[in-house]
Amino acid sequence: RDWEFRRVLFRSRMFIWLGLAALAFGQQAGTEPWRRDLTGTWLGPYTPDLTRGTTAKLTPWGEEKFAKFDGLLDPCLPVGVTRQANAPDPIQIVQTKERVVIMYESWHEFRSIPINGPEPTDLYPIWMGKSTAKWDGDALVITTVALNDITTLDTVGHPHSDQMKLTERLERTGPATMAYEVTVDDPKAYTGPWKQARVFKLMPNTELLEYVCLENEKDREHLVGTKK
Repeated sequence: RDWEFRRVLFRSRMFIWLGLAALAFGQQAGTEPWRRDLTGTWLGPYTPDLTRGTTAKLTPWGEEKFAKFDGLLDPCLPVGVTRQANAPDPIQIVQTKERVVIMYESWHEFRSIPINGPEPTDLYPIWMGKSTAKWDGDALVITTVALNDITTLDTVGHPHSDQMKLTERLERTGPATMAYEVTVDDPKAYTGPWKQARVFKLMPNTELLEYVCLENEKDREHLVGTKK
């Protein structure tokens, strides 16, 4: 009986040890249920100057275009990928195995991006560009090309050309946080690629509000540097 008791005790301890080891390994390997799940409503910090704290340096072409920026933008036209992410309004992500959809409260824009889809062949530049996505470990990497040069990177007016390539990296870092990193590669506007990073926070039980750019607008005509 003593031998039987010791055998049961040994097996119990072994199962406990294996369970703890498996749990530790799972945490190290990133098997938390939220790790690759980007679905939800997220809010990032307002980022009016995307170049702040980065290595961004304008080319002569970029400096000339930046100096001419006067803020005269039509309030209802799209503002581009980076300014959508810079805005102080939430975004909502819906993720499936084959596609990720990013919806922006600001300007009521959206992007529907295939995961592991073919590279775009039609590179005619458009407002939000053409994007593809793939997983790199636990990070979803989105590459965007074919962006027109009508928009700016941020509110203060940093320019970009239609040669720009954007690489966004989205990775869950916790149950309620997502790291967001964007790399700007535009040889016409900047002397070399540069990146900016920030953290988005999950907003449970939050839905996007309707955004209509000129509904009941009464203040814009009084602002300096805007088109009446």
